[in-house]
Amino acid sequence: MAQSGPDLGITLAHVRSARLSISSHVLPTPMLPAPKLSALTGAEVFVKYENLQVTNSFKERGARAKLASLSAEERARGVIAMSAGNHAQAVAYHAARLGIPASVVMPVTTPFVKVAATRAYGAEVVLDGESITEAQARAEAMARERNLTWVHPYDDAHVIAGQGTIALEMLEQVADLDTLVIPIGGGGLISGIAVAAKAIKPGIDIVGVEAALYPSMRNAIHGGHKPIGGATLAEGIAVKNVGKLTLPIIRALVSDILLVDEEHIERAANAYLTLQKTMAEGAGAAGLAAMLAQPARFAGKKIGLVLCGGNIDPRILASIMVRELERENRIVSFRLTIPDRPGVLGQIATTLGRLGANILEVDHRRLFLDVPAKGARLDVTVETRDGAHAEEILQTLKAEGFAPVRISTGAAMD
Repeated sequence: MAQSGPDLGITLAHVRSARLSISSHVLPTPMLPAPKLSALTGAEVFVKYENLQVTNSFKERGARAKLASLSAEERARGVIAMSAGNHAQAVAYHAARLGIPASVVMPVTTPFVKVAATRAYGAEVVLDGESITEAQARAEAMARERNLTWVHPYDDAHVIAGQGTIALEMLEQVADLDTLVIPIGGGGLISGIAVAAKAIKPGIDIVGVEAALYPSMRNAIHGGHKPIGGATLAEGIAVKNVGKLTLPIIRALVSDILLVDEEHIERAANAYLTLQKTMAEGAGAAGLAAMLAQPARFAGKKIGLVLCGGNIDPRILASIMVRELERENRIVSFRLTIPDRPGVLGQIATTLGRLGANILEVDHRRLFLDVPAKGARLDVTVETRDGAHAEEILQTLKAEGFAPVRISTGAAMD
């Protein structure tokens, strides 16, 4: 059997103590069955909606637990944190409620929605560095210069215990879960959950999920050397340095760490929105992304997912939705070569209308050198019912002599 909590420095007792300290200040979030996600993945899925916290992420639990532990002197001096967004908002919000001055260093790549929200809660926000690692260096320097108390996003015993309160609620709400699938950044969330869940139900399986571009914990656990870095939708778990406290806990209590690519993260965020009618940022959707990527791994099991954050830029979310429609062949683009004479555009529009295609965009050009002098090129984007409908449109346009070619407007398409 894996090591128990006491050998790892954080125990179920610590998690229960954290629960007492935060219970009046953090929402006990619902955990609900998700039949549509179950049908999509082949498992019985339950979702813990941590995106319903005031700052829309689980980070409030750990931040509040840490802030509640500070002495009066530490509170008066103020605190500092570094974060890609959710921890920043949690620290800012709960520090303001406790009357503690808060400063937060965020990477310059942090989505604007998260920066704006952190400032709105009253914290001093400093944008520095391209990554969490660079932001941490600046935050550590500021902590030394101003004698501020450090509120680490994941490598802190109070923070880990606070995050572990999620597991207490999950197993009270659905006691017979087989597996918990949990996102991993620095490891605070999965460490707290693993300590609590394994102490309550030793046979439960804890599976971690990292963005494929940031396999930091998997590298650390397995001695791997996969490259780390790149632009990811899951910026909340885009961490290069794993925690010193979290590493041994994850090594002892987590059975596997799966890596998910950007396409599956996008698909998962879209599934939460379109099927569950709820907002999930990339990191928040990582657990579901793993189930979409490896359905056989979870088939037939009773799975607990933590939708750990919903702070996603609306523009990015809109792009994800359109890209998924393209993947499903519900938005399709064709390039046609047409004769440059009156009535041809009307003929094409009539044909598309007869076929039940909704025209979304038209780009009509005459000046390409690979088009005959008396011809033109027409790019048309239409809304379709499905792949069969798209193929029907393609064949009809071909039969009418327009030499249609499928083109991509952004997502991977054939």
